[in-house]
Amino acid sequence: MVNRLQFYIDGAWVDPVVAKTHPVVNPATEEAMYDISLGSKADLDKAVAAAKKAFETFSQTSRDERVALLTRIIEIYKTRMKDIGAAVSDEMGAPLPMAEKMQAGAGLGHIAATLDVLKTYQFEERLPGATVVREPIGVIGMITPWNWPLNQIACKVAPAIAAGCTMVLKPSEYTPTSALIFAEILHEAGVPKGVFNLVNGLGPEVGAAMSEHPDIDMISFTGSTRAGIDVAKRAATTVKRVSQELGGKSPNIILEDADFTKAVTGGVAHMFNNSGQSCNAPSRMIVPLSKMKEVAAIAKSVADKTKAGDPRAEGTTIGPVVNRIQWDKIQALIQKGVEEGATLVAGGPGLPEGVNKGFYVRPTIFADVTDDMTIAREEIFGPVLVIMGAKDEAEAVKIANDTPYGLAGYVSAGTVERARKVGRQIRAGNVNLQGVPNDRTAPFGGYKQSGNGREWGKFGLEEYLEVKAIAGYDAA
Repeated sequence: MVNRLQFYIDGAWVDPVVAKTHPVVNPATEEAMYDISLGSKADLDKAVAAAKKAFETFSQTSRDERVALLTRIIEIYKTRMKDIGAAVSDEMGAPLPMAEKMQAGAGLGHIAATLDVLKTYQFEERLPGATVVREPIGVIGMITPWNWPLNQIACKVAPAIAAGCTMVLKPSEYTPTSALIFAEILHEAGVPKGVFNLVNGLGPEVGAAMSEHPDIDMISFTGSTRAGIDVAKRAATTVKRVSQELGGKSPNIILEDADFTKAVTGGVAHMFNNSGQSCNAPSRMIVPLSKMKEVAAIAKSVADKTKAGDPRAEGTTIGPVVNRIQWDKIQALIQKGVEEGATLVAGGPGLPEGVNKGFYVRPTIFADVTDDMTIAREEIFGPVLVIMGAKDEAEAVKIANDTPYGLAGYVSAGTVERARKVGRQIRAGNVNLQGVPNDRTAPFGGYKQSGNGREWGKFGLEEYLEVKAIAGYDAA
């Protein structure tokens, strides 16, 4: 039984210093399921003190000890996959099969990928006049979002453990249960006291206190660009490192020699996955102007087959969005698209047909969208695709890069050579060619206002390492 009214600090489940609760609402029913405790600065101080003390010994553990620890975590995680999937489905609305396979599976995949990196990573490098040593940074403050909860927790916690760091996690208050299950997994795996700590709470309270805390050496933050800016400002007073993975408005360029049925169908399905609640979603489809009607027709056929419904019901493609705030924001942006003259191809404002409760959004597609429209500029974070026209390849690249974001880009062309040429011109941290998905060993992160950190694989591990040069290391 998951204990939602306690925090995990110094290897034990403890009561909050001050009792304060927050309801967790099921987005499919709009009904409160249970309460969680909300932490305060006092709770955070306890967790940071535990992590700081644990760092003295955990930072000195060997590679083999940390390999064994991650191996145990993986073994136990596998036994809790269904529990994690059910929690994610209930709390953020993902269809249950998707929550079990993709949401829970993403967390497992990142731990396994980190373990593979740790086994062979070179923590020391000899130069002609010095030895370069990579050492754990220290205490890490981790702030994670609700849209891919286990993905983001695992791709921070696993490399931090691999590096020899200790940590305090503040998961989203919208998806707390999967994080609490993750804490149970780490406890059962024998993670030493104080290495991993969890304090639930709100961003303006616990998150802000983490950013400012003098004994936290680094903040790893995933969330909105607005919140990421606030974290960085607060962290600046203690000159701690800040690693950010923020918002996106990713372009999906489909060139005139591409297989349009394949590229458009795949692009729309990717956009609607997780109800459009992915920071790297291909939300701007950029196509030849001459192909606009053909593309819109293909896209509409995908939208018409996409069923928004009960996450536990058979045949559901996408569930609700996470909460009322997000639903209202998405509805306002859909309405804005209509008002600004975009062509509504599918979906539109309001609840899907036959639905009278829950935060469900109709799978929506706009065509004939121009770069000055609000829906082309703002991150919608819902199942809403905009299709934009370009007169040629050069204009397509220009439109793709005309955004303050730079998290991901997608290119489909008649040949991989042409796709590669265009992909190199996109100002983004991740570019996917010809529908090939991301690889967990490759770095994930953004340019510009999409952030400055890198996660996944060896690049994620290196985020948690300091670089020390030792001259005279080999002196007699």
